Amino acid sequence: MTDARGTAAAEAAEGTAKETAVYTHGHHESVLRSHRWRTAENSAAYLIGELRPGMRVLDVGCGPGTITADLAELVAPGGHVTAVDAAEDVLEQARAHAAARGLGDVVSFATADVHALDFPDDSFDVVHAHQVLQHVGDPVRALREMRRVCRPGGIVAARDADYAAMTWYPATPGLDGWLDLYRRVARANGGEPDAGRHLRAWARQAGFTDVASSASAWCFATPEETAWWSTLWADRTQASAYAANATGGHTTDAELAAVAEAWHAWGADPDAWFSVLNAEILCRA
Repeated sequence: MTDARGTAAAEAAEGTAKETAVYTHGHHESVLRSHRWRTAENSAAYLIGELRPGMRVLDVGCGPGTITADLAELVAPGGHVTAVDAAEDVLEQARAHAAARGLGDVVSFATADVHALDFPDDSFDVVHAHQVLQHVGDPVRALREMRRVCRPGGIVAARDADYAAMTWYPATPGLDGWLDLYRRVARANGGEPDAGRHLRAWARQAGFTDVASSASAWCFATPEETAWWSTLWADRTQASAYAANATGGHTTDAELAAVAEAWHAWGADPDAWFSVLNAEILCRA
């Protein structure tokens, strides 16, 4: 691991480690609607057993901070979570959420680029990133940097969806078109929408030798769940930063409207079912 740590430190020192990808989703309400639904239980269960009171945790790409707050409760008393995100506006929401849960003294927030974290070596017991590596310009470099700031023997944890592995019923050509378009837009923005299947390989390329891999799924199967999932994606398709990215050379407003309608029609079907496969890695530093 010394080589990986040294490489990351050298890159950061030279100022070459920086974000090069565009965040495809942005922070429209339709995006944050799904982000605020996330908890440690439904989005970081693979990590919970590694957490203990008194631990220092770095939460990378924390978004509105719902998982962050859960992690803070799991390392209390005596622990602390440092939560970072590239966008200051969403950090304001995360701060408010932590304060509302009485965690203002347990969590601190800062803007950061995962390719060049502004923390000394060995600063944290656990470094966690949820749905982050699919959006960054260099996920291997990001993992090296996460390793640098993790103490020897600590854990670097990451979980990412795999869009190509998402599946649904009933078959809907409009959703087939949505998936194809999303993957093209995400890659044009510098990301990897099928990140889940790459996590183990990326970790090994980053120099980790002790990597535990697993997978879990979000499943939307009740009428309430499918209505919620379909509506937020229909809204996201037409109103979020994704819409602006998609119409910047990949599709038209009319085609996006058709995709949104396909989402609504699918979500209204009483037999509708959707599953999101997420891959996970626990890397021992």
